[in-house]
Amino acid sequence: MEKYKDKLYELTGKNQPIINKIPSRHTSKNPLMWFDADKGYNRELRYATNQKSPFVDEQVGPATLGHVAFRNGKLHVEGKQQNLIKFLELHPLKGKLFKEFNKVEIAEDELDYLEFKVESMKYAKEMEIDQAEAILRVEIGSEVSKMTTKEIRRDLIVMAERNPKLFLNLVQDDNIMLRNIGIKATEAKILLLTDDQRTFKWASNGRKLFEVPHEEHPYSALAAWFKTDEGIAVLKTIEKRLN
Repeated sequence: MEKYKDKLYELTGKNQPIINKIPSRHTSKNPLMWFDADKGYNRELRYATNQKSPFVDEQVGPATLGHVAFRNGKLHVEGKQQNLIKFLELHPLKGKLFKEFNKVEIAEDELDYLEFKVESMKYAKEMEIDQAEAILRVEIGSEVSKMTTKEIRRDLIVMAERNPKLFLNLVQDDNIMLRNIGIKATEAKILLLTDDQRTFKWASNGRKLFEVPHEEHPYSALAAWFKTDEGIAVLKTIEKRLN
């Protein structure tokens, strides 16, 4: 087994510059201190290419300061550069500005994503059309009302494939179905939502049913109201008329 392995570090943010240097010595502007729990005090860090230790108090003689530069967001460190590896492991920006590239973590993340994808597409293929319509409405809005059953099925599977985590979250959100019923009832002119988006009424006689709380989305508020005693009775009537 190789004793000293090469390591790869990468910047954590997006849209990184071609070259990005990180502090390699302690200054008032960029403090490089590491708390040593065994000794009970902070120790100054410094990357010197001719020193074995990253700690200033362990470095002997003149120090040849080194630069630490990420190119295109990455920094490859050879296993023989143990002083630089130790320095990067203790650097206060590790975990914030940069991190060590970990193949195992990447593989685990990819496996989780694939499992989400398989599960979400299974749900999409087996889902009842009413629920499929409700979930797809979140993605494309009122256009779903003009789509055929096959088009809904197709777009739902595409959605599940492209964004499996969002899809599974929507599957578990019972308010999605209730929102969809409210929207369909309005489109079918069973319910009437006033122009100011604040009040739901029966479209047939104008009788007020529910007033939307301030700053809430009307159909989200209606979905929550459908769970109340009064709302359940209205919901049952709407479902009968929609069917």
